[in-house]
Amino acid sequence: MKAIVFSEYGGPDVLRYVDVETPVPADDQILVKVRAAAVNPMDWHLMRGTPFPLRFGSGLRRPALAQRLGTDFSGTVEATGRSVTRCAVGDAIFGGARGSLAEYLVVSGTGVVAKKPENMTFEQAASMFLAGMTAVQALRDKAHVRPGHKVLINGASGGVGTLAVQFAKVLGAEVTGVQSTRNVDLVRSLGADHVIDYTKDDFTSSGERYDVVLDNVGNRSLSEIGRVMKPQGTLVPNGGGSPGDRSPLASILWMFVMRPFASYQIRFFVAKGAAADLQTLADLMQAGTVRPVIDRSYSLSEAAEAMRYLESGRVRGKVVITI
Repeated sequence: MKAIVFSEYGGPDVLRYVDVETPVPADDQILVKVRAAAVNPMDWHLMRGTPFPLRFGSGLRRPALAQRLGTDFSGTVEATGRSVTRCAVGDAIFGGARGSLAEYLVVSGTGVVAKKPENMTFEQAASMFLAGMTAVQALRDKAHVRPGHKVLINGASGGVGTLAVQFAKVLGAEVTGVQSTRNVDLVRSLGADHVIDYTKDDFTSSGERYDVVLDNVGNRSLSEIGRVMKPQGTLVPNGGGSPGDRSPLASILWMFVMRPFASYQIRFFVAKGAAADLQTLADLMQAGTVRPVIDRSYSLSEAAEAMRYLESGRVRGKVVITI
């Protein structure tokens, strides 16, 4: 089968479109014929080996073994191990598993997968896993968003942002999205009550106060964020930046140091795969309450171009790979 691998750290040019062995599912595994996958900032971090601590799991100077990319996927069940009962051959499923930029993929029979909503394409379903887990867990579990809360989402037009706007509305919040001029109409169409064009207005000088700020960009200081936080409000940092920016690890460490002195709460988190959360997203998609936004679609052989576009910082919603 064809798959995307890399054997050295660097930019998209290190990615190779090669033949690898088609996996065979064990008794507790599912073999998926991948129909679509998505790329995420996590992929370029792994590809470039930044921040440096990521290399401890794969190799300090270069990967010890050829590495596979991709986590989000959708596809059809090609075969199942003898102990798998949750799905059958031919079922359309989606979820998350390492190495999804490939024609076939094995996932655990108890892994984080769900049936694909009938009203969603494979490309739409493939764009949901990592961004969806992040939006749900950041807003519901870390920020504890409740009806009536005022929520600001900085970077509302990206992969996480577009889903966070919609999920915050599901939770009953009054939502403000921050994005560039070309994305104002998109964010408003997703249900945002207010939109701020950062090329014209500075949300930290607006005079508004928010219960929750989900920061997907990481381009404002803690003191600037503090100007828009209600007393005991919650900031949830969520990565941000591009390969040319300063180390995101340094920003996180600085927040840890300064957190005791902040007048508001700073809650860090790393999204985790959760079957219940994925089913929540599937139900919301099936009901038409949440819809993914896809910017561009590439073929598997064009994965390097997809990563190059992802790294540009201009993506609206998600970049998907159609297989």
